[in-house]
Amino acid sequence: MSSQTPRSDALGTDDSHVLDRPALASLTGPHAHFAEWRGRIVRYPVDVSPWLALPAELDADDWADLAVLAGPGGEVPLLGYRGEVPDGWEFTFRVDGVQLVDDGAPAAPEPEAVRLGPADVPEMLDLVARTQPGPFLPRTIEMGSYLGIRREGALVAMAGERLRPPGWTEISAVCTDPAFRGQGLGTRLILAVAHGIRERGDTPFLHTGAGNTGAIRLYESLGFRLRRTTAFSAARAPRSRVDGGAVAVA
Repeated sequence: MSSQTPRSDALGTDDSHVLDRPALASLTGPHAHFAEWRGRIVRYPVDVSPWLALPAELDADDWADLAVLAGPGGEVPLLGYRGEVPDGWEFTFRVDGVQLVDDGAPAAPEPEAVRLGPADVPEMLDLVARTQPGPFLPRTIEMGSYLGIRREGALVAMAGERLRPPGWTEISAVCTDPAFRGQGLGTRLILAVAHGIRERGDTPFLHTGAGNTGAIRLYESLGFRLRRTTAFSAARAPRSRVDGGAVAVA
């Protein structure tokens, strides 16, 4: 693993919007202090986030670097990737996703919310394990602000910030203990996190699965609008090196 300067062609030459490649924009922008480079691949430390950013097109060297990052038989997430994998690799999952952006959400502080810090991480990890909102690791809290709601001292709901493309902040890890669902806690925390994002001049955005129609309806009812479709996938590396061909990233 190396944190060296990437190859000169690592970022590609397209002029796409920063939200089209949010992990790359984040790791070469506000989250550059997290960036770990190997060739043209840049990723977060493995205890911060599983996300990594890929070049606009993957060549054989890129697949070899991904195999090193994954380790023999290991998995790597491929955020936004719509291509195929070389011989010796296999997809472990492929899910269509959507990206939504703030279009007038009634963001506001939440009086019951408390700011979560490092001492709260064990409880946060436990809540995530029980509710499965998406990746949350021991140092994910370093990516941004996290808010929670406690009842009788126990953490029962939380939401926070993840990717940070310039001018934007992703709302993530929205989850509520099953025993406390139906009380609007997640909605209140989404709007509170959105308020904090706006206060520093960024615009909130978020991702969810395309098949998660209930969540999409909720986000749209809160003032988020669909910006684009995307893809979430992960692939398992070969148990020994197999060179791949060039594959495009959509």
